[in-house]
Amino acid sequence: MPTLHWIGKDKVINHHRDVPYKVLEHQYGFTADMGNGKQPTGSGNMVIHGDNLEALKSLLPQYEGKVNCIYIDPPYNTGNEGWVYNDNVNAPRIKKWLGEVVGKEGEDLSRHDKWLCMMYPRLVLLQKLLSDDGLLLVSIDDNEAASSRLVLDEIFGSSSYFNTIHWKARGTGGQVKDGAIASQFQYVLIYAKDKRSGKLRKLSNDNAGEIKWRDFRKAGGQWQRRFRPKQFYPFYYDELSNRLTLDTPPSEGAVEVYPQDASGVEGFWENGIETARERLSNGEFRIGKSRSGTYKIQQLEVAQDTVNVGNYVDIPSTQGISEMKALDVEFDTPKPVKLIEHLLQLSSDKDSIVLDSFAGSGTTAHAVQNLNKQDGGDRKFILVEMMDYADSITAERVKRVMKGYGKGKKAVEGTGGAFDYYTLGEPLFNENHDLNEAVGTERIREYVWYTETRSPMSPNTKDNSPYLLGTHEGMVLYFVYEPDRLTALDHDLLSTLPVKGTPTIIYADNCLLPKKFMEQHGIVFKKIPRDISRF
Repeated sequence: MPTLHWIGKDKVINHHRDVPYKVLEHQYGFTADMGNGKQPTGSGNMVIHGDNLEALKSLLPQYEGKVNCIYIDPPYNTGNEGWVYNDNVNAPRIKKWLGEVVGKEGEDLSRHDKWLCMMYPRLVLLQKLLSDDGLLLVSIDDNEAASSRLVLDEIFGSSSYFNTIHWKARGTGGQVKDGAIASQFQYVLIYAKDKRSGKLRKLSNDNAGEIKWRDFRKAGGQWQRRFRPKQFYPFYYDELSNRLTLDTPPSEGAVEVYPQDASGVEGFWENGIETARERLSNGEFRIGKSRSGTYKIQQLEVAQDTVNVGNYVDIPSTQGISEMKALDVEFDTPKPVKLIEHLLQLSSDKDSIVLDSFAGSGTTAHAVQNLNKQDGGDRKFILVEMMDYADSITAERVKRVMKGYGKGKKAVEGTGGAFDYYTLGEPLFNENHDLNEAVGTERIREYVWYTETRSPMSPNTKDNSPYLLGTHEGMVLYFVYEPDRLTALDHDLLSTLPVKGTPTIIYADNCLLPKKFMEQHGIVFKKIPRDISRF
């Protein structure tokens, strides 16, 4: 498989492991009815303000392998020095990050090297968050489309590539390259976590149930009789009785109707004769006449509930700008809501968790809320935005969508709903690699459980023991930790632990039990904080 190499790649391939795990700090909850409040809403919808690399790491304990659909609109890397964030890999935060991760080499990077260094660890973490049947959709344009394919092939596997949607965002009055060709198209690359499980959905058909009649004969030069000789046979039509039969003429004067055009070129029917018999008995055929006056067989076609769609979308990007004006929110480069709705209909179900880690103005949440209102779904959104407008623009837009916006004839009814707003808090480990007690014991317990089980911790385990984290596939896990003193695993402590398993993993500061005793009883000791995994 072809691979892509760039300056700094060796520094970022495993960088996701070095990203500090920070806890998410709840700032406020919002409901359409009550507005802002201090308590979490429990809605499952989130807006997170912070570096998306760190935010994605912080989502892993609760969401690894659980996000059904990820849509991202990363920097397009156009090379403009007048960039807003969505095109700025030279932003101060990115430059600082490159200096810390890549080192002095980062000073010599081209803008393409910088973009790849920035994207690689983020894509790795997105791959971990995606469910086995989930899909990743990446908006991009010509500047990094080719690089994106190679990087995504490396992280997800080339066999996980589904398709590319071509979005006609502009007319010929768009940005002109090379003095002649207007750049009209952008792209959405679609990848699966596992293509055997992932799937693209058909769209609802607005004309479902509509009845049409179309020719049963396959027409055209490629549909000649010699290609399908068994599908060349006659129907018989009696004009007086208006009867149509197969196999046996209904009367002596019945007309034979073959799959051929007015000039006598022989083709073939769409089905073989056995299927045609069954369809005729079900009333799915009728006789018609061509423009030349010859008889033809028409077949019944009932529009299905869903339809396949092509990989071309024509939605002007100016719609996104108009939508922001209607919302009375300022943002330079919003995606149209209809575009994101279309993508989510293809890639998610009514109960999907949808993640956007380059949230910008919050179009993805807007689309999620619209779809839920349209079809009664219960999709959840998680938005991550690193810029300071995460609250004033991203979250504010979601509030207005939920409450309703506009006045008079242009008023748009609210979708209802709720979300919670978070910022990135303290890192779990301090610069000396010790546990950071400022994050609180409960957050530490949740982290340890996740590193051992790769699943969220169930609540109320303290009812059995203050140190019990829980049981998982026969394993019992204890975290014997006290912020103000050292703890030791000895016989006295062991006698107070109510649940035993195989193995029984016990975290503590020290261990005083004999090694042979622990082996006999299936006890595994792990030292705090040395043996706590960094992921």
